Amino acid sequence: MVYDDLTRVEIISRNDRDEEWEKELEKLTAKFEKDMSKRRNKDDVKVLTVKHLKEKEEFEKNMTIKREKKKESMTRKLLEHERAATAALVDKQSKEMMSLINERKIEHLMTHLGEEHVQDVPAELHEYPAQPPPPSPATVGKIEIYDDPEVFSEVDQLAIQQSLIDANSPSGGSEDQKTFTDLIRQLLGNYASDVEKARTIFRWITVKNLNQMNFEDGVRTDTPMGLLRGIKYGTESYHVLFKRLCSYAGLHCVVIKGYSKSAGYQPGVKFEDNRFRNSWNAVYVAGAWRFVQCNWGARHLVNAKEVPKPGNKNKSDSLRYEYDDHYFLTDSKEFIYEFFPLQPEWQLLRHPITLQEFEELPFVRSLFFRYGLCFPDEDTKAVMHTDSTGAATIRIGMPTHMQSSLIFHYNLKFYDNDGDTYEGVSLKRFVMQSVVGNMVAFRVHAPTSGALLLDIFANAVTPREYLTGEPMKFKSVCKFKIVCRDLQTVMVPLPDCASGEWGPMKANRLFGLIPVTHPDALIFCNRELEVQFRMSRPLTDFMATLHRNGTEEKRLGKYVSHSVSGELVTFRIAFPEEGQYGLDVYTREVQRGESENNEKHLLTHCCKYLINSSKKN
Repeated sequence: MVYDDLTRVEIISRNDRDEEWEKELEKLTAKFEKDMSKRRNKDDVKVLTVKHLKEKEEFEKNMTIKREKKKESMTRKLLEHERAATAALVDKQSKEMMSLINERKIEHLMTHLGEEHVQDVPAELHEYPAQPPPPSPATVGKIEIYDDPEVFSEVDQLAIQQSLIDANSPSGGSEDQKTFTDLIRQLLGNYASDVEKARTIFRWITVKNLNQMNFEDGVRTDTPMGLLRGIKYGTESYHVLFKRLCSYAGLHCVVIKGYSKSAGYQPGVKFEDNRFRNSWNAVYVAGAWRFVQCNWGARHLVNAKEVPKPGNKNKSDSLRYEYDDHYFLTDSKEFIYEFFPLQPEWQLLRHPITLQEFEELPFVRSLFFRYGLCFPDEDTKAVMHTDSTGAATIRIGMPTHMQSSLIFHYNLKFYDNDGDTYEGVSLKRFVMQSVVGNMVAFRVHAPTSGALLLDIFANAVTPREYLTGEPMKFKSVCKFKIVCRDLQTVMVPLPDCASGEWGPMKANRLFGLIPVTHPDALIFCNRELEVQFRMSRPLTDFMATLHRNGTEEKRLGKYVSHSVSGELVTFRIAFPEEGQYGLDVYTREVQRGESENNEKHLLTHCCKYLINSSKKN
């Protein structure tokens, strides 16, 4: 048992420490006594005594650190050995189980048809292969197997229900579930398709919150609960458990080893050591090998940006648990963005890529694919280099059905630290986010040479949800390293407007406010400007604010006015002087049955423009 080995590690570590400790202390004491014998002055004795005590304290501190590191190293090696031994055992038992299941199938056919007629059985009855097929790309994508997790609602409910029974059992698992055969019999019930079998096992594993599960010390390691206990304490892994359960369900399953862009990874990092080594599964269902990552599909901690109401500068990071369906039967063309197998054939791609190409792929998260996003530019890579002016543009394509609901957000900071300001100005003001049609663009202007980290977030909301003005949760969809090697141009930050995209497209999508005069985010004009919109539904209480670097917002208020005539809303600006300005527009929707005494919803940010005012325009 690895737990007994860990105890031995503690004893060995302590014994080694004590022996080395005594030797070094003897040396320190001998040196101290030798120095003391040469001193007669009380002050010298006092100084030597203080010095000796400090040296002894420093020695003890270093020895403790050294001991802990050695213990940690030995423990890690023992755990790795234990996991390898378990994986080898599971591999052997899985092959035996698959062979036994195949023999039972033949026996069943022989009993009902007779030995001489077994060869005449139609091919569809032998549809699932007796031996694991070689790895090859699937001809049918995940969306053709299922396009909505709801199709598994009944299957998922059974798995979740059984998982809750296990969690509430005092022994960590129900009494009639002492073997893998018992568990599979209870889980699969009448489900016959290989996809449903894999799904049930996947959901039974991923719904569990091991942090809240208690296990008896005496639980056997070769049982479902024993493996779960091992996962909780680091001696087992999700992929080994998934493989074992698949074999008992009659499904071919393999464990794949390689690299992953997991916690701690940032775009631009090289896979030169074992920091990002990982393992996952491929299961043979629906006529092909398909990827499954139970660990990433399980309830896990994710970062979520809480974006405040417009005008409120405060923001906070929160953590929450969430199940992720992306990692069940993931298509290989999407899986390769996050996982790189050591064996090229297990990329399951028609044209496998190299490790360097994997490093260069944009760093995306599952939400990127869930929203159907894409990179329309072939030269979009994890590390983007600025041009001679210090600018780099990243464009993301949206599917047609998501254009009206997707809201994007971003964060920019220095790559090597968490600093998000430059000379007292937020780095966000060096990014211009805009939307044209089904394309959202982020144009970054580096304020100085060096490396920056651009994190892009997204959320799908209805116009009704947005108009409430309530804070929205944004989750990361992709990250990029922006490198500016030599900046020759002085970059000026954008005006300090509300966060988010520039241009009138948000007003159109969420408010039904159609731009009449200026459909683009950037406006060139002289010292006067009129911006006009047409309302497609009732809006009220319009407001506009003007911003300019180096000028207080209050001073600019008198230069902006607006008027409403029927469906037309007109904003008039008389610029006090030439320069670059930012215009924020706010409004709110008229509530049904609203009167003067009704409580009004707060104004919500509608859109913003970047305006260059000059006599030459």
